[in-house]
Amino acid sequence: MDWASVAGLVLAIAGIFVGHTLDGGRFASLVQPAAFAIVVVGTGGAVLLQSERRAFLRGLRMLRWVFVPPRGEREKLSREIALWSLSARRDGLLSLEQYMGTRDQFIQKGLRLVIDGIQPDKLRNLLEHEINGYEFAQRQAARIWESAAGYAPTIGILGAVLGLIHVMENLSDPSRLGSGIAVAFVSTVYGVGLANLFFYPVGIKLKAIVADKVSQYEILTEVFHDIASGDHSRVVDERVASLLARH
Repeated sequence: MDWASVAGLVLAIAGIFVGHTLDGGRFASLVQPAAFAIVVVGTGGAVLLQSERRAFLRGLRMLRWVFVPPRGEREKLSREIALWSLSARRDGLLSLEQYMGTRDQFIQKGLRLVIDGIQPDKLRNLLEHEINGYEFAQRQAARIWESAAGYAPTIGILGAVLGLIHVMENLSDPSRLGSGIAVAFVSTVYGVGLANLFFYPVGIKLKAIVADKVSQYEILTEVFHDIASGDHSRVVDERVASLLARH
């Protein structure tokens, strides 16, 4: 669990409500289901319209990474790299077959290319294409949250206009004016608040997580190239040091 993310979200929400209360407002006045539905559902629809279905669903699944990030495995990976290098130099490239049980598809592909004796530069080129495809797909998914941050304030203004229309339709009934005005202003609060306190920070954090994974794959690409080239173990050790230095 990433407690910094949890604390950040709690502080952001608490700041709004505490400030509202200190200014004499009531908590209940900020709880408007109609305004929330307009902003959240409207924003979700706009993002879905601009996105591919797969990217949209992947982006939703990635939300959990903000609070439960993918486990950092750099130290474990560094140990595995050392084993690959040792095994390849001592027993030949075919001995790497025993390490194919990993669940990471990129590592599986890299090991398979090395075992199959693919020419090192060709191997690097193939893995770089794999990284580009992975990065593009993941960034497209993470971008839905930044898109939501762009749409939410405008949808909030739309909710405010709808609330004012409701007010104008009920000028003859003062008892219904308060709810219409509340929806009008709270919609704007929800739109701007969700955009700047949730959607945009989530998008930025997800892109940082993706960038970190891509950096690991880039180092692994060089490791597989070095092993396939039969480079000295010292070269591989430097790759491992680079991997740990970015931790």
